[in-house]
Amino acid sequence: MYFQRYDLPVVLRYLNALGLLALEVVLVYAFYDQFYKHDLPCPLCLLQRVGFVACMIALLLNVSYGPKPWHYGLLLLSAVFGAAVALRQVSLHVIPGTPPYGEDVFGMHFYTWAFVSFVSIILLTSMLLLIPGQYMGSNGPGFIPYTLQPFWVKTVITIGLMIILTNAGSSLIECGFWVCDDNPERYKLLVPGR
Repeated sequence: MYFQRYDLPVVLRYLNALGLLALEVVLVYAFYDQFYKHDLPCPLCLLQRVGFVACMIALLLNVSYGPKPWHYGLLLLSAVFGAAVALRQVSLHVIPGTPPYGEDVFGMHFYTWAFVSFVSIILLTSMLLLIPGQYMGSNGPGFIPYTLQPFWVKTVITIGLMIILTNAGSSLIECGFWVCDDNPERYKLLVPGR
């Protein structure tokens, strides 16, 4: 078997770190669209970001503590939540005469890409769950502190934590302590209501 030549828990930690990096790219692009193109995310968009952040947290747990069934369970539940929210938004905009929300990227809108991403996460996580022997025994250390992680993994973890905090701050500034606007045009905490 291919994995017998390598330390399976280490390989899986690195696969999870690569997944975390992929989600970081998705959210960094969302921030680019929000801050550079001034396209504020709608409430459903913010909920999709919550789904991505929850997926990131599950991947961070796998990177730090090694693969565990409950980490994968959290990842699957987060992806199902995100897919449901994204599908809800897709269904709102397929009605004839209903304009789409935001710009499209490579022919599809963000919420469609989000749905594709969440379904991909579900499929990839399901395939990871099929790898035999990843939970049996202790082939490697359980918890690996941040300081002992390889440099590239430390970088991915740091960026991931910064993105999670930036998402929380951005949502607070956009919505304040109130309900988010259906079609936001301003940051509620920065620009008072009219």
